[in-house]
Amino acid sequence: MGLGRHGGGVAAARWLAGQGALVTVTDQASAESLSESIAALADVEITRWSLGGHQECDFSSADLLVVNPAVRMDNPWVARAAAAGVRITSELELFLKRCPAQLIGVTGSNGKSTTTAMIAEILRADGREVFLGGNIGHSLLGSLDAMTAQSWTVLEISSFQLAWLAADCRLPSVAVLTSFSPNHLDWHGTVEHYAAAKSRLFSPPPEGKKIVVGRDWQSLVAAQPGSTPAWNLSAVECDLSLHKMIPPLRIPGEHNRSNAVLAAQVAQSLGCSWRAIDGGLREFRGLPHRLELVATLCGREFYNDSMSTTPESTAAALATFSQRCWLLVGGYDKGVDMTSLLVALGENACGVAFYGHIGPRLYEHASTLGLRCPLSLHAALDAAFHWSESRARGGECVILSPGCASYDQFADYRARGARFRALVTEVRSRARE
Repeated sequence: MGLGRHGGGVAAARWLAGQGALVTVTDQASAESLSESIAALADVEITRWSLGGHQECDFSSADLLVVNPAVRMDNPWVARAAAAGVRITSELELFLKRCPAQLIGVTGSNGKSTTTAMIAEILRADGREVFLGGNIGHSLLGSLDAMTAQSWTVLEISSFQLAWLAADCRLPSVAVLTSFSPNHLDWHGTVEHYAAAKSRLFSPPPEGKKIVVGRDWQSLVAAQPGSTPAWNLSAVECDLSLHKMIPPLRIPGEHNRSNAVLAAQVAQSLGCSWRAIDGGLREFRGLPHRLELVATLCGREFYNDSMSTTPESTAAALATFSQRCWLLVGGYDKGVDMTSLLVALGENACGVAFYGHIGPRLYEHASTLGLRCPLSLHAALDAAFHWSESRARGGECVILSPGCASYDQFADYRARGARFRALVTEVRSRARE
């Protein structure tokens, strides 16, 4: 249910068909909008396609329903399948129950992609066989046959994925929390539900489970009034004394040094040598769409930080730079309080272009706060970019760091970042004419 455009649905359909299952793919989106995902299954025997809408018979007659994690838990079609006695699972659960490798799971409101990738880089530097996947963009179902008990799998896991895991699902023996702040309230409904989903990674605590948490882990506990998770007692809080031991990084930002400290703490708990930790962090080149320098044109730097989907990550990006910055902020409204970000923009940005679904709300709110920097409101990213680029001068930078999800105008943050890159390329081309 929910083929989607990010690969998880494709991977699940392919793997299940390879196991001999009779696979029905059902999605409310049209075949045209799912053309890339459909093409990726061209060599797979799919028993039935049901696109452009769901059919009752598909949900009532199935033996197993594999739900895309973006589907809300109160979905009526899922409820019908459950009422019919259909077993419900997800792509991640299929993988976790069968993975022979040692598992590390990383979750958090901010920093989880970078921290996940850093951990994988350090483990490789330590000479271990490593598979990297999960919410970072790669399903590992197709890699199961290549894994052994000596392999290590590092997974970025979202709150959506955690919420769908069954009570008896195998959980990673190493669990990492990077940070916690309210997010995805449009999907979870309440911060309590969001916190409970995140906490799923850490409990129940099996014998020998390692739990490493960032210093704001108390926020996760505080978001669940009346609950005292058992994992509190066994968690290892990140040792800030490691901060001074972290080598120079190829990626900017104090927040990335904090991510590196957490990755180093995890690696130490797994017996990695400091030589491997140092070497892995020195070689880490960052992730696409995360404070990625796209170009320097006429003395102006253009950064793609499209992976920034929370106000905290945008604030961290802004704090990275000492030069004057023009910010492109906006996208889909997840129902999160953006006040602290707006205040930070007013204090540190030299101009902000709001755009997208949330744009009018942010522009109005920012106007009431009396921000000192120039503000503008645009329907689409392109117009916001052109407004900022035309005003940026040498020694300044233009940053796409939206602080919001992308799916009001783009399929995902990658497509949003790709559009920003294309806009920068257009500016470069004009400069050469």
